[in-house]
Amino acid sequence: MDVTTDLRALGRVPELGLVVVPGGLGLAAGGHRWAVATTEPADLLRALEAEFAPRWTWWSASTALGRVAPVHLARCHDLAAVHRLAFGGAREDAGAVWAGAHDRPAPPPPSRRPLAAHGTGLLDLDGAGADDEPVREDGQVSPTWAEGSAFDVDLPLRLERAARWAELALAVAVAQSRVLATLPDGRVTPGGPPLAVQTAFAESAAAVLAVELSRTGLPVDRSTAEAIVSDAVGPRPSSPGDEQRLRALRDAPVREHLGEIDLRNPAQVLSGLRGLGFDVTDTRAWRLERLRDAHPGIAALLSWRKGERLATTYGYRWLDEHVGPDGRLRGEWSSADAAAGRMTAQAGLHNLPAELRPAVAAERGHVLVRADLGQVEPRVLAAVSHDPGFVAATQADDLYAPVAAALAVDRPTAKVAVLAAMYGQTSGAAGEALKRMDRAYPSALGYLRAAEEAGRQGQDVRTYGGRRVRMYEIADGGDAGAAIAARGRFARNAVVQGAAAELFKAWAATVRAGLSGTGGRIVLCLHDELLLHVPEAEARQAAELLTAALDQTAARWSAGSGVRFVADVSIVGRWSEAK
Repeated sequence: MDVTTDLRALGRVPELGLVVVPGGLGLAAGGHRWAVATTEPADLLRALEAEFAPRWTWWSASTALGRVAPVHLARCHDLAAVHRLAFGGAREDAGAVWAGAHDRPAPPPPSRRPLAAHGTGLLDLDGAGADDEPVREDGQVSPTWAEGSAFDVDLPLRLERAARWAELALAVAVAQSRVLATLPDGRVTPGGPPLAVQTAFAESAAAVLAVELSRTGLPVDRSTAEAIVSDAVGPRPSSPGDEQRLRALRDAPVREHLGEIDLRNPAQVLSGLRGLGFDVTDTRAWRLERLRDAHPGIAALLSWRKGERLATTYGYRWLDEHVGPDGRLRGEWSSADAAAGRMTAQAGLHNLPAELRPAVAAERGHVLVRADLGQVEPRVLAAVSHDPGFVAATQADDLYAPVAAALAVDRPTAKVAVLAAMYGQTSGAAGEALKRMDRAYPSALGYLRAAEEAGRQGQDVRTYGGRRVRMYEIADGGDAGAAIAARGRFARNAVVQGAAAELFKAWAATVRAGLSGTGGRIVLCLHDELLLHVPEAEARQAAELLTAALDQTAARWSAGSGVRFVADVSIVGRWSEAK
C-alpha cells in the first residue's frame, strides 16, 4: 500500500487524519484510510508534508507527535484544543471531544492515559474485550478506544484501528467546524472564515508549539545559575544536617528583629510584625514592600523571602531535576489553561524569578531575540470594545499618556484606572479615576460591565475569538455576596485576558511558521513575551520576523479596528539584558 500514490490519485488533500501508535501510524483522507507499519514515522510525515502540505487532523498534538521525532508540520486541526476553545473547561479526552462536537453530554473522564501517551502493553493480542467499533450504539465513543486500550492488540489490528481512529478524527473536525461557524457573535474577517475558526487554527498551532517547547527546552548557563543560587542561599549542602545549618543562617538576620518565630508560618510572621508595631492584615509581598524603609526587620524579611524562594523552589534540587546534561531547562507545556486560555508550563518555567534571568543564556554561536507586547491587554480591550476614544489612545507608543490627558490625571493614576477597570477594582485610589474613564471611554467600560454582570449571574462568557469561559459554581455557606462579586470580576477580566491570550498565540503561531527552514526556535512563551534562540547570523532576520508577524496577526485578528499593537524587540546574549 503506497500512501503517496493513493493521495496523488485523490488530487488535492486539504485534510489528513493522523494517529500514531507503536510500530506505525494510521492515516485517513477523502474517504480512504491507510494502516502503515513503520519504525520511522517522521520520515513519512516529512515527505507527505513536503508534497501535499495538508492540514493535519489529530485528537491531540501530544498523542499525535509524542512518538515522532521532531518534524515541522505547518497546519493542523487539534481536536482537543478546539474542544477547549468551543466548549470551555479542562476536559480534552476523546470522549468529551466527540460528545461536545455532537451535542451530547460528556461521558465520565477516562480511567487511563490516552493512546500514545503511554506504552502499549499488548495485553490483548486477539482484541478480545475491546469494542470493535469506535462509536457505540448509544452514540458515544467507546471508552476502550478513547482510553487507548483498544490499541493494546497485535500490530496488524493495531494499525487498522489507528486508521479508523484517524478517519473518525476527520469526522469530528467537520462537526467542530460547524459549531465554530455558528457561535454567537461570530466575527468574519475580510476574505476569511469566521474569527472563531481562525482562532481554532491558531489554538491548534499553539498545541503543536507546546509539544515543541517541551522538547526543545530553555537554554540555561548552569554555572551562572548555581552561582546565583549560592549567592542567595549559600553553597550546595553536603548533607541534611548541613542543609539545616544553612537554613538557620538564612533565618538569623530576620529573627534578630522578629524574634524566634517560624518564618515559614504566616501566622507567626504576622504576629512578629505586630510585635514591631505594624498592624498589617496579611504578609503579602506588595503590602510589605510599602513598609520596606519603615523598619530594618521588614527589609530583612523581604530579602529572606527571595532567598527562601530560590532555596526551596528554584535551588540546587530544582536545577538537578529539570536542567538536562545539554543545559536545557525542560517542563511540560500546555497550550491553554482551564480559565481564560493562557499557555502554561511546569518546572517553574512560567514563574522564573528575575534573579535567575541572567542564567538564561544563548549557546555558543547563538543569540536570544526577545519580544514583549506593549500594554497588550488595554490594546486588546480597545479592539474588542470598539471604543473610538480608546482606539485612538492605542496609536501612541505609551497608551497611558493619552488616557492620562483624557482623564486629566497623571500617568500613574491613568494606569491604575485602566488596570482597575479590567480587573474590577472599584474602591480606593481607582474609584474617582474610574468615574472619569466611564465618561471618556463608555464603550470600553460598558463591554467590561456586561461581562461582569454575566459572571455575577453565573452565565458563561465568550472571548472575542470565541473561547467559552465557564463560570464556576459558588459553594454554599460563607459570604455569598462576596463570592458573586468575585465571580463577576473573574468574568470581567477573562474576556480581556482570554482575548489577549488568543492574540498572543496567533502571533506565536505566525512566528513559528516564519522560523521554518531557519536555525531559530521559540524557547519560551511568557504571557505577552516571546523568546527565540537563533544563530547569530539570523538575529536581525528573526527580529524583523517578530515585528512583521505581529502586524500580520493584528491585521487578521482585529481587522478594521484601527488598534495599534506594539512590541519591544531586542537581541541579547542573556535574558536579563533585554530591556
